[in-house]
Amino acid sequence: MKYFGAHVSASGGVENAPHNAKAIGATAFALFTKNQRQWLAPALTEEQCERFKAACAECGYTAKQILPHDSYLINLGHPEREGLEKSRESFFEEMKRCELLGLDRLNFHPGSHLGKITSLMSLDRIAESINMALDRTSGVTAVIENTAGQGSNLGFAWEHIAHIIDKVEDKSRVGFCIDTCHTFAAGYDLSSVEACEKTFQTVDDIVGIKYLRGMHLNDALKPLGSHVDRHASLGEGFIGWDCFRFIAQSPLFEEIPLTLETPNEEIWAQEIAQLKTFADEK
Repeated sequence: MKYFGAHVSASGGVENAPHNAKAIGATAFALFTKNQRQWLAPALTEEQCERFKAACAECGYTAKQILPHDSYLINLGHPEREGLEKSRESFFEEMKRCELLGLDRLNFHPGSHLGKITSLMSLDRIAESINMALDRTSGVTAVIENTAGQGSNLGFAWEHIAHIIDKVEDKSRVGFCIDTCHTFAAGYDLSSVEACEKTFQTVDDIVGIKYLRGMHLNDALKPLGSHVDRHASLGEGFIGWDCFRFIAQSPLFEEIPLTLETPNEEIWAQEIAQLKTFADEK
């Protein structure tokens, strides 16, 4: 079963996100469980958690169809102690929020060395941060998102993702998310069926598709290998429709949330409908 959706708004309360997803015909969705531009947020109340769970049940969503995203401020590979501790505390809180909401995964950007420590040192800090978070929570998988490789951001090479996963002690609670725009921007081609087959084989060889826990479906506004993270609506960028048809029809991507982060919210329902059509064609 393929689950297609988008990163929907949780404005006014997390319980609104499932209804916003259902309104666009989504069978999956992503959300922020708190303001993504703030370090910490008031703790979720039991009533808020129950309202969210009830909304998910009403709209037909289970945990495996939902991919929450953490704050953009968090840097689990931060080179400085104060920044690292602040990031870790915020990440632990985000993992706990997912646990309280009955969610089983949290998607996050791995981190940046900021030019102050080596990439390897930063990657090891990210893995250590994940281990600490898993010790403090239960039932929630840490899902590492690949990046475009802008600036000092890590996670653009599949070897980075593999290194982090290798250092995580509980392999049952670590995974990764493939962002198609980031993948293309990092230099891995997705612009044809043949390119998709080659790239996803590379991912499996280096990281292991068995660890895949979600995908972000975005076209790319910039060309292959640009290392620039600029999303485009499906079929309107350098990747093109072949990639998204391939994903919709491939058995590699079953039973995980496949969510849009494309820039035009007004056509999300159309994009989701097109992905469903591709899936039905196989």
